[in-house]
Amino acid sequence: MSHPFGRGRVDEEELSNRPDFALVGVIRMPGTVISPVRSIIKRIIGALLALTAAVFIVYAGRDGYRDTAGGELDLLDAFYYATVSLSTTGYGDITPVSPHARLVNVLIITPLRVLFLIVLVGTTLEVLTERSRQAFRIQRWRSKVRDHVVVIGYGTKGRSAVTSLLGDGADAGRIVVVDTDQRALEAASAQGLVTVNGSGTRSDVLRVAGVPRARAIVVAPARDDTAVLVTLTARELAPKAQIVAAVREAENVHLLRQSGADSVVVSSETAGRLLGMATSTPSVVEMFEDLLTPDVGLAIAEREVEPQEVGGSPRHLSDIVLGVVREGKLYRVDAPEADAIESGDRLLYVKKVTPAEP
Repeated sequence: MSHPFGRGRVDEEELSNRPDFALVGVIRMPGTVISPVRSIIKRIIGALLALTAAVFIVYAGRDGYRDTAGGELDLLDAFYYATVSLSTTGYGDITPVSPHARLVNVLIITPLRVLFLIVLVGTTLEVLTERSRQAFRIQRWRSKVRDHVVVIGYGTKGRSAVTSLLGDGADAGRIVVVDTDQRALEAASAQGLVTVNGSGTRSDVLRVAGVPRARAIVVAPARDDTAVLVTLTARELAPKAQIVAAVREAENVHLLRQSGADSVVVSSETAGRLLGMATSTPSVVEMFEDLLTPDVGLAIAEREVEPQEVGGSPRHLSDIVLGVVREGKLYRVDAPEADAIESGDRLLYVKKVTPAEP
C-alpha cells in the first residue's frame, strides 16, 4: 500500500517507545557525517598502501630472506611474505636471516603490521563511535528541546519556509524537519537542521520531533489530504502551538482550519495572483518579492508596542504600520479597532533590512 506522505517509511514500531540509541538513523543531528561505505573504502586503500610498501621493502632486500622451499625470492614470494606478516599469520616458510633483513622487520615491517591492523579494526571502531556520539547528541537534544519550530515536509514550500525562518534570525538548531525523502533530509541536515525520518501523519514520529513542546508547526506536504491529516495529528499533540499549513486548492482551506490550523496559505492561488499581476504591474510583484525576502531591502516584521506609543494612532508612527495584533487577532491599520494602540498590542510593520557584512 502506498504511503500518503513521501516515498520512504520508518519501522511501524512506536518510535516514541524506543530508547535514544535506537533512534540513530531516525533522528539525525546536524554535523559532518562520513558515510560508512566511504570510510571503509578509505581504510581499504590505506591497508593496500601499507601492504604494497611492505612488498617492495621485502623484495628490495630479498637476498636477506630464506625460503624453506629453496630458491631466491621473487615478487610473488615477497607479496606472500608481506601478506602473512601484516596479517600476523606468519607460517614461517619464509624468514629473514640476514641482520639487515631482521632490522628492517623490526623497524619497518612491524610498524606496518600495527598500522595494517589499526586500519582494518579502526573501521568498526569508527562506526561504533559515530553511533554512540549520535546517540548521546540525540539524548541531549531530546531532553532540552523546547519552543522550537517543526517543519513537516521539506519540498519547495518547506525549504522556502526554512529559508524565511533563517533569514529572520531563527537558530538552525531549533528547527526540526520531518520528511521521508532521504535526499530532502540530507539537504536539511546540510543546512544545520535537525531531521526526523518518518511520516508526519504518524503521532509517534511527531512526538520524536518534539511537536508537543514546539512553539510553531509548519505543515507543508505535497498533497492537501496529507496536510489535513498532519494538521489533525499535530493539533492533538500540541493544543497551544501555532500551526501554519499550506494547501494547493482554496476549497480545502476550511478543512485545514477545522483540523486546527491557525493560518492557511493557498499556494496555487497566491502564485496565480502574482502571475496575473506580473503581466500588468510587474513592479508590484517585484515589491512583493522584496517584502517576502528577509535578507535585504524591505521586509514585513512584527514587534511589541513601546510604552510611549500606547494610546496613539498606529498611522502616526514613524514606522509604516500595516496592522495591529491584539489578543491574537489581526486588525488592519484602517480598522476602527486599530485607531488607538493598547498595551500588549503587537505591530505589523515594514522594516528596512541592512545586509550583513561579508
